[in-house]
Amino acid sequence: MMAGKTAREWALDILLQVEQNQSYSNLLLNRALQISRLDQRDKRLVTELVYGSIQRLNTLDWILNQLVKKGIASLQPWVRQLLRLGIYQLVYLDKIPVRAAVHETVHIAKKRGHKGITSLVNGVLRSYLRQKEQLALPADPQTTSEKAIAYSHPEWLVKRLEQMVGAQAAKQIMEADNTPPKISVRVNTLKTDRDSFIRKWKEKQEGEAVPSEVVPDGVIIQGGGNPAYSSLYQQGFCTVQDESSMLVGRLLAPQPGMTVLDACAAPGGKTTHLAEQMNNQGLIIACDLHPHKIDLIRSNADRLGTAIVETKALDTRELPARLEQGFLFDAILLDAPCSGLGVIRRKPDIKWSKEAQQIDSLVRLQKELLDTVASLLRPGGTLLYSTCTWELRENSEQVGQFLQRHPEFEPDPEMNRLLPPIVRETALTGEGWVQILPHHFHSDGFFIARLIKKE
Repeated sequence: MMAGKTAREWALDILLQVEQNQSYSNLLLNRALQISRLDQRDKRLVTELVYGSIQRLNTLDWILNQLVKKGIASLQPWVRQLLRLGIYQLVYLDKIPVRAAVHETVHIAKKRGHKGITSLVNGVLRSYLRQKEQLALPADPQTTSEKAIAYSHPEWLVKRLEQMVGAQAAKQIMEADNTPPKISVRVNTLKTDRDSFIRKWKEKQEGEAVPSEVVPDGVIIQGGGNPAYSSLYQQGFCTVQDESSMLVGRLLAPQPGMTVLDACAAPGGKTTHLAEQMNNQGLIIACDLHPHKIDLIRSNADRLGTAIVETKALDTRELPARLEQGFLFDAILLDAPCSGLGVIRRKPDIKWSKEAQQIDSLVRLQKELLDTVASLLRPGGTLLYSTCTWELRENSEQVGQFLQRHPEFEPDPEMNRLLPPIVRETALTGEGWVQILPHHFHSDGFFIARLIKKE
């Protein structure tokens, strides 16, 4: 990637890498924005073009397949991605003048391809403008395939959502999946309180900051750049985290002096939240399978000043053999590997890369992890199980089966009391669990269950 490119060229190259190397768009985008010489406005445009083109992928392809004679599968990958970028701007970005969208897209074709490609790109974009009334999306989609195109989701996902939550809620979730995520930070209560942090943020003109309604230590950042580049972040006054994710640590509610296991801890957002709530007193053992992710946990813990975190690079299923015989934890967090269907707006690649059958292997892994950590909790201790998905098999069904296998555990009847009032009123709740859907608070979709090991 060269540093002197335009916003649209950066977007094109990121989309190409996502398609050809199955790279994660969010990681590529963050790296590109760091090394580019673009101003803030152009950085926002790159972000919009990359996420928007991936979010609306099958809708864009449905339009393009009616405009390209042999279909877009017949085109070179870079030409296909360039056309998606062009059509995305014409369909979804009202703020960009039509003339500018067409001109800039054709200019890239001219710069990178031969005359025939330039002519093709120009012709397709102008054909769309002539035919856009006929190419309008179904206003009231009825069939699964119509809904898949109108709401930009694969058909299997549309069906599964409707099976689980009904047509109306499924529509709300899919619409939420296509909106930009809120930017939120968690205030580090070891160093400051929320009101003081908001004052500091505004003094430094880092953008607008407003208190979260969902969690007491959350702050919504509006305007400004990426909070991770701010001085307050670098100094450890906050960490970037979604509001639903902040609820996880809140609901485990560990006390100072406890010994806590964070079983699948990377990148350490929840680990450090536990340490903050424990007022840096006690011990947290944070495990992750990948050594490079352990480095992320350590660097986050160092930045925030959470000194009670001990990391272990291992598969949590091997942990019992590595601990002293009889060693038990007071509280365990299992934020399990999952399908990630609750974070599609943040990682839009998920809806096109995931397949229904992949969920089966995740369900098996979650079961094994739950069975492993069950033996490591002291009687009277708390096990918090969480996922960032709405899939029932990974959530309430997984927990229900665990309770059948482990009668020594029970759902915590006090969990509802721990929920902030707005979550109690809005989210789906059951005995000992809460399910936040993406449209409830425009935060990530999360499932959280709180289980107690009987005395």
